[in-house]
Amino acid sequence: MRNKPRKKLAILGSTGSIGRQALEVVRSCSGRFSLELLSAQNNVSLLVEQAREFKPNAVVIGNENHYQKVCDALSSLPIKVYSGKKALIQVMEYTPCDLVLTAMVGIAGLEPTISAIKNGKNIALANKETLVVAGHIITRLAREKGVNIYPVDSEHSAIFQCLAGEFHNPIEKIYLTASGGPFREKDQDYLAKVTKDQALKHPNWDMGDKITIDSATMMNKGLEVIEARWLFGLKPGQIGVIVHPQSIIHSIVQFEDGSMKAQMGLPDMKLPIQYALGYPERIKSNFQRFDFLDFPKLTFEQPDTEKFPCLDLAYQALERGGNIPCILNAANEVAVEAFLNNRIGFLQIPEIIGRCMENIEFIENPNLEEILSSNREACLMASDIIEQKAVNPH
Repeated sequence: MRNKPRKKLAILGSTGSIGRQALEVVRSCSGRFSLELLSAQNNVSLLVEQAREFKPNAVVIGNENHYQKVCDALSSLPIKVYSGKKALIQVMEYTPCDLVLTAMVGIAGLEPTISAIKNGKNIALANKETLVVAGHIITRLAREKGVNIYPVDSEHSAIFQCLAGEFHNPIEKIYLTASGGPFREKDQDYLAKVTKDQALKHPNWDMGDKITIDSATMMNKGLEVIEARWLFGLKPGQIGVIVHPQSIIHSIVQFEDGSMKAQMGLPDMKLPIQYALGYPERIKSNFQRFDFLDFPKLTFEQPDTEKFPCLDLAYQALERGGNIPCILNAANEVAVEAFLNNRIGFLQIPEIIGRCMENIEFIENPNLEEILSSNREACLMASDIIEQKAVNPH
C-alpha cells in the first residue's frame, strides 16, 4: 500500500453502529483512506466530532433543523455543510470518492445509493434494505454503470470471500448462518411477554437498536435472504438459513461438485467492514484471533419459523417478488419502531407485517416511484393497525 494514493471514502450514516466502526477501521489504517464525505440524520454532536477529527471535504446533516448548529460548530474549518435528503442525493454527483459506504438505516439509504451508482461510484453496502426493496433496479443500474457492490453484512461478506477465485464456478446453494438471537430456546408464552430491554440483548453481536430487534425476530435473516438473491443472482431455493449459535461460521457456499467453503472468525463487524473498504487487498489488523480450543463445539439447527414467522414472511416476499419485499420492509420498520416505543408486543411485529403484505396491491415490476409509493402505503397501513390496536397480541 505504500506510495499508493489514499482511497477516497464517503460514509453515509457515519454516526450509526456501522459508520462508527468503519471510522475505527479508517483510524487504525493510517495512510490508506481519506474521508471526503460524512453524513448523519440527527446526531449533531457526534457528526461534528467526527468531522473535526477526519476533516472531510463535506458533511450532510439529514435533519434540516440542525443545519445551523453544524455550520456554527464547523465554522473554523474548511468543511462544506449541507442539509436535507435532496442535498445528500445531489452531493453524490460531485463528491470525488472511490467508494461510498452506505450505512444508513432503512429505505432512507435507497435514493442516495442510486445517485452514487449513477455517478459511477463503487458501493460498500451495509444498507440491506436498498437491495430488499429495489434489487432489480440497483443491480441493473450497477451493471449499466460498471459499478461494483461490495457487501458489508458479515454473512454476505462471507459468501463474497468464499467466491474469491470461484466466480466462474456456478453456485449450487448458499447457507446464511444465524445466531438465533436471544430467544432461540424460549417458548411462545415467553415471547408474548418479551420486553424491549430483553430483545436488545443480543448474545454475540454489537449492533444498532433496529437491527438488534430484527435479529431477535429473525427478520434480519429474512432481509439477508432477499439481499443475497440480488447480490449473487440466486433463486429462492438456492438460499438456505441455518442457526449457528456460536456465530463463528459466518456463511457457507456449496458448489455443483458438492464441496463447500465457509468463512470463519469471531463475531466482529469491523472485519467485514475492513474487507469491503480494502478490497481486493486484505489489510493487516490487530483484531482478536479465533482459537479453535475456545470453541470445542460448533452446533447447527434448523430455524423454527413457527416461533419466528418473520423469516417465513421474508421467504414469501422473495417468492412473490414485485413490491412485496418493499411492503415487508416498510411494515417491519414501523412495527419495530412501535415495539421500541413500547406500543406493541414482540409477537405483534409479524402480525402487522403479514396484514400489510396481504392487503396492499401487488405490483409485479415496480419502478422507483412505485416502490416509494408502496413504502408510504405500507407505513401508513402499519401505523393504522397499531393505532387501532387491531392486532391480537397472542
